[in-house]
Amino acid sequence: MSDYLNVSGRIFDIQKFSVHDGPGIRTIIFLKGCALRCRWCCNPESQKFEKQTMLQNGEEKIIGRDITVADVMQTVKQDLPYYRRSGGGMTLSGGEMLCQSEFSYALLRCAKEQSINTAVESTGFATFDKIEKMLPYIDTFMMDIKHTDSQKHKEFTGQANELILENAAKIAKRAKKLIIRVPVIPTFNDTEEEIAAIARFAAGLDRVKEIHLLPYHRLGKDKYDGLGREYLMGDLPSPTDEKMQQLKAAAEGCGLICKIGG
Repeated sequence: MSDYLNVSGRIFDIQKFSVHDGPGIRTIIFLKGCALRCRWCCNPESQKFEKQTMLQNGEEKIIGRDITVADVMQTVKQDLPYYRRSGGGMTLSGGEMLCQSEFSYALLRCAKEQSINTAVESTGFATFDKIEKMLPYIDTFMMDIKHTDSQKHKEFTGQANELILENAAKIAKRAKKLIIRVPVIPTFNDTEEEIAAIARFAAGLDRVKEIHLLPYHRLGKDKYDGLGREYLMGDLPSPTDEKMQQLKAAAEGCGLICKIGG
């Protein structure tokens, strides 16, 4: 483990006592950097790897700090009793943790060597060798599948989806547990047909039994203002409960267990 403790990476937050990003009570490490530019991203400060200045509550704040694996693990281990009682642990999020693959690998390996449950939230957008190296140290892999149509995926995220779908199939064969997650976004993928297409794809993956539908929200809009960026989703409302239930039924019709929310 000592070989990895001095590996450093760049994060923008550590959130403790989360119950929405993997099983049990978790500590989430938010890494800087992402290859996608989703129009609805609620953490726009995560997209660039570079440190940024963001206006928050009228004051400028530097977003991004460099930290070693040892320092992250010191924070993570503070809540070991909560993990043990709840089945929780450490979750890597972002941004996209695969954009800092060596740092992510080191974090995951150190956590598992200390018997800490691990989870990741990822788009799967990377060469598979980076993902494959991490899989033995990941207990739950939560992977976003945003759309099955590559052209529409690129229009709304800046990247085509072929690599993502290819990696999903490979991850499913090797992961301890793979959960497919779908951000439900108005004008992008919020029809029963589009959700059913994603669910059919997910149901065809090896050993995948679960899909989560994550309703769109505008909670990150103020961050765009703070970064001096335009919020491209405008005033689109969140899906109604009735709408989400209809989409849930469409996903369940493909034979998967479906949950609304993370």
